[in-house]
Amino acid sequence: MGNGDMRQGLKECDKLLRKHSTHQSALSLKAYALARLGEVDEAVALGQKVLRTPGALKSSHVVQGLSLTFRVLKLPEDEIAVYNAALTHTPDAEQLYCKIFMAAARSKLYKEQHSAAVALNKLFKQDRYLWWVVTSLLMQAKSAQDATVKQLQLTLAERMAEKALNEGRLTNTEELRIYLEVLEIQGNHAAMVAALSTSGPLAEKIANDPDLVTQWISLLIKTGDFTKAYEVAEVSLEARDNWADYKLYVEAAIAQTNDSESPVPAASANFDKWAAQRGRARGAILAGVELATKLHEAGHAKPTDATADVVGERIWSYVDQFKTKAICYSDIMQYFISHVKSATALGLTSSAIDFHTKHLEQRLHNARAAATAAECGEDAAQSWVTLERIRYLIQALADDVDPQHWVADIGAMLSFGLDSGEAERKLAACSDMTLIACQRIILASFLAYPEPDQRGSLLASLFKAVCVLEAGIKMNDEQFLLKLYAIRLYLYMSCYDRARALYDTLNIKNIQFDTLGYLINGHGMSLGCFSVDLELCYDGVSFYDRSDVRVPQELESAYGKGTYSNITDFTTFQDNLVHSVQRECTHGCALRGEAFEHGASKDILEQWEEADVVSIEHTDDTIAALHDNRDVGVMGLQTPVDMTKWNLEIMTRQIPLPGSAWIRIFSMVPQIMHYIVCSEVDLLESKIKDLLVVINEAGQSVSSHDLLLARGVYQVASLYLRALSGNEGFDSELAALSDMIIGALPQDAASSASNTLELCDVALTTIRTASVATEVFTYAQSVRHALFAQRSPSANAVALGLSQIRKTAIKMMAGLRTWTEKPARENIDSLWLNAKDSLLAPVTAFLLSRRKSAITLVTKSCAGSWLKSANNMAAHWKKCT
Repeated sequence: MGNGDMRQGLKECDKLLRKHSTHQSALSLKAYALARLGEVDEAVALGQKVLRTPGALKSSHVVQGLSLTFRVLKLPEDEIAVYNAALTHTPDAEQLYCKIFMAAARSKLYKEQHSAAVALNKLFKQDRYLWWVVTSLLMQAKSAQDATVKQLQLTLAERMAEKALNEGRLTNTEELRIYLEVLEIQGNHAAMVAALSTSGPLAEKIANDPDLVTQWISLLIKTGDFTKAYEVAEVSLEARDNWADYKLYVEAAIAQTNDSESPVPAASANFDKWAAQRGRARGAILAGVELATKLHEAGHAKPTDATADVVGERIWSYVDQFKTKAICYSDIMQYFISHVKSATALGLTSSAIDFHTKHLEQRLHNARAAATAAECGEDAAQSWVTLERIRYLIQALADDVDPQHWVADIGAMLSFGLDSGEAERKLAACSDMTLIACQRIILASFLAYPEPDQRGSLLASLFKAVCVLEAGIKMNDEQFLLKLYAIRLYLYMSCYDRARALYDTLNIKNIQFDTLGYLINGHGMSLGCFSVDLELCYDGVSFYDRSDVRVPQELESAYGKGTYSNITDFTTFQDNLVHSVQRECTHGCALRGEAFEHGASKDILEQWEEADVVSIEHTDDTIAALHDNRDVGVMGLQTPVDMTKWNLEIMTRQIPLPGSAWIRIFSMVPQIMHYIVCSEVDLLESKIKDLLVVINEAGQSVSSHDLLLARGVYQVASLYLRALSGNEGFDSELAALSDMIIGALPQDAASSASNTLELCDVALTTIRTASVATEVFTYAQSVRHALFAQRSPSANAVALGLSQIRKTAIKMMAGLRTWTEKPARENIDSLWLNAKDSLLAPVTAFLLSRRKSAITLVTKSCAGSWLKSANNMAAHWKKCT
């Protein structure tokens, strides 16, 4: 077993038990092996038997084996029962109390955790056990539903921590953080200030902890002690560069500007002093911008004209000094926005825009000239990139909706990003310029072609954007953002295969499954690539399963090391993962994908019969408890996420991000199939009524294709209910289902003129609706198997009807395959690449003259991805015999 061979270990246990049937160590190890092998019922029964055996827990080997068994089985109460039983034999065993504490902590059994901590503190009188008691009281309070109980736990924790502080038993910053959190929850900011103002050895530790100093300054401001806050911040900033402290320093200074002696001039002088120190210029000068901005917002500097105040000049002074740094734009962006918004409040929007445009134009001209000169350096290249980002932001702030303005100078940007000596040297600035050029192309495309009847022109423009992205990726394969945009646009054009290949190169791992999984998870299901998407879903499920084990282990480690500040972080992290929106979406997609795993009818029925329909049940409360951890700001936007009109992440979504309605729908689908297979008619009727309600209320929060799928599942269930009743009226249900499935398949592709199929239809709808039809038919096949298993007299008629649907579908899918094998590529050339398009003429010219290989790659990727989807669906239809 030590080598992980549980089956061999089980054999060895059985061999020993044949000789000694009551050997408790062997029985506990056998239970452990069964648990690891997934034989849950047998492992539980054997474990409980050993637990109830008098004297069995005298042996440390039995305690170890049995506790591990219940831990694997996720039965923490039973694991604790093992340790309590062992304590009856060794009542002073410190280690057993610690194990009870850790088992309870891992499983959020805070009452049991607290009892163990109290016993440890009473029996062994160590300081760390005192803090285990305080922490367990804090965790109980945070999980308490009753306000009175919560306050009682907090009061007890506060008194213990305060006493420890007074007695010198609060000796480090980790213990202090727990005390501060207890006080913070109660809103006792004055006591928090007092604790942070302590003297002695602890004071030195606080001073050397930047986060605690920042918290102290913030609390002083909250309690109205602006003078002290200013003083503490100044001392901190004399010692170190900390942006959070700079902002609080500014806030404390401005709060005192009404006093007779304002500290603002002194603060400004300090910024100049610190800026002169080596390595500190950026933070100190940016603090000067912050000071000017906040003074203006507080009404201490109201200009009569937007150009008359110093804020704008401060902003551009900062840009001039740091435009060679990649971080410059993210530093200064918020101040451009704030400056324009402040001007808008005074009715001076156009003046502010004109001010910034005037300052930008000459700088941008000079930067472009310097960057395109022979052998330009990294600083010149980065300066141009920084100013291009600022130009992008100013256009958005000006609400510039002219597509031509967005692609002005696009040729120069592409030449520098893809066809310069700097690009050959793989300067990061060149990849950044390529990204900005693509962002401009995408934005201009959506502005130019907003109407449904312009979708062909939109796709032609996006095709060229993808060509630019692929060219950029070829130049620099490590540019993460170029790949993200390529993935998004390929999926927009229904090209799953290439999108998935690019996603695989991102090396997504660990928490990124939760934050970035939305970029690809589920798209394969919508584009006929069921099995490959299922594999990816399994990777995500494995991450969540590993986290369920790893995070509790990290909690145990935090208690053991006394890093108490990590405990609430890990607990929050665990809660966010357990109740993650993306986790629900991943599980939902995995359950969908398993429907396409072919096998005998018996296997299919067993799959639905054994489906876990309890854990996936959702109520209003469970939906409300979900956390959306998806990182929708990961795409390197040049404008803030909340400027939704200019948000390319939102703009390039072909379908809405899955939310509560989607989760409800795809938790109901396996439940409905389970009720069908188990012939639980009452539950089925209730569930499809619920499904219909969600469908009708979903609105635009769910894609039209997913709603079509949900309606198809409703029709499948209705067909089953009518056929099961023996009512011959099921013919109408079968006909309706047939119309829905056949209607969702590519109609033109079934004819001899398959090359007339609209290219934009394939890229936007054809493959997606065909995938819906394929999935709905798969569920209908399960109904056929269920009817035969339940000896329904209608089974043969349903089977015949589904057979006719299948024959028709195979012909129609063959037409789609034929079209994607050759005419698709020809249509891409004629309808997308060579289409008359004055908007992106410079882009087309550049691609044709300098990057034909990128055009070839994208053309092959689009046609190849569509063919892959068509082949996958065609193969599935053939297997559905």
